Amino acid sequence: MLPLCFVLMPFGKKPAADGRLVDFDAVYDQLIKPAVVAAGLEPLRADEEMTGGVIHKPMYERLILCEYAVADLTTANANVFYELGLRHAIRPASTVLLFAQGLGQLPFDVGPLRAVPYQLGADGKPSTNGTDLEMLAGKLRDARKMMTDSPVFQLVEGFPEIKRLKTDVFRDRVQYSTTLRQKLAQARKQGVDAVRVVEQEIGSVHDAEAGVVIDLFLSYRAVKGWDDMIALVQKMSAPLAATVLVQEQLGLALNRAGRRAEAERVLLDLLANRGPSSETYGILGRVYKDRWEAALKLGEKSLARGLLDQAIAAYLKGFEADWRDAYPGVNVVTLMELKEPPDLRRERLIPIVSYAVERRIASGKPDYWDHATLLELAVLAKDQQRAESALGDALAVIRESWEPETTARNLKLIREARERRKERIEWAEDIESELARRSKQ
Repeated sequence: MLPLCFVLMPFGKKPAADGRLVDFDAVYDQLIKPAVVAAGLEPLRADEEMTGGVIHKPMYERLILCEYAVADLTTANANVFYELGLRHAIRPASTVLLFAQGLGQLPFDVGPLRAVPYQLGADGKPSTNGTDLEMLAGKLRDARKMMTDSPVFQLVEGFPEIKRLKTDVFRDRVQYSTTLRQKLAQARKQGVDAVRVVEQEIGSVHDAEAGVVIDLFLSYRAVKGWDDMIALVQKMSAPLAATVLVQEQLGLALNRAGRRAEAERVLLDLLANRGPSSETYGILGRVYKDRWEAALKLGEKSLARGLLDQAIAAYLKGFEADWRDAYPGVNVVTLMELKEPPDLRRERLIPIVSYAVERRIASGKPDYWDHATLLELAVLAKDQQRAESALGDALAVIRESWEPETTARNLKLIREARERRKERIEWAEDIESELARRSKQ
């Protein structure tokens, strides 16, 4: 799925300051749309699904969720400037401006901003030479580097977060119906059928508020409704379905549903179109890890070795994409322990992963995965005291049953690898059993 580029511009024919009629539909069809496509993006024009000139919720959704935007400032259309102001307030980068040259100066407030000029013919349509098209396509390609172009974010220093964390806090940051939120919270305690009932109450997922849909999506994840997650993506609006969060979690759901080839394709497309991400690589590593285990069970040892190497490479790239995110880091050192013989690189990585998670915990905002990471690292180091301490901390902040299930599974892999080397650590087995028990509650 290509990243969406939202196009903010007038439609139809509008008069310019010199009395010439600008054919904005021709500007879109002959200049903007081809340039967006040439930049490897999918165009979505602001007015294509709007009626009456009124800004509806879908407009705000597109302004917020589309990763890229083009705004045509020609004729200083009030709607376009309102939408551009909103876009600059919520998106630090990836908004490209353009205007028709020779039709008067841009308003004072946007005059200092960099905008791409294009030529109009006497008929109000863009000139037929490809120079303007290529210039706009080039600006869009540059926008994919995510250099800050919003004057708001250029003046106010932001506070970047680890990519993995966005999945777990998205629900809490979007304001939506209190009643629905309460129903979904209760449904998550009851199981997948209860969550399906809430989806029926929501009605049209395509038209529902993005916050409601995301909470529904993650509620299905909490109750292991993998097929329901996959089906829900098909019901979402295009901008919401195309977000990195949704595509990453779609990859996770496809993998859990046993559709690993599809999961791999979704995640590789994300990496190709959005660039390196600790979260995306972390989920991709899990896909290879599951395929490795399946190959082992079938006795396909050569295939299993190759898949284990792929899993290690994916997790390592994820940790290198964001050293603060210890989740892919702990997975890579665990899988290095499972190789025969163990991969010696893990000795250099373990202190770095430990420091990353310790800094995260020291920040005052630790979650289950932070404590689970310390637990796994302690088991790898054969440190019983640290492991038991981390276990208690992890159990206290479990949110969803699949979390301890995942950790127990990792500890089982470590135990089995050590047993093959004639090592046995009984206290680690007790920890594994406790986590497995909690995952069934």
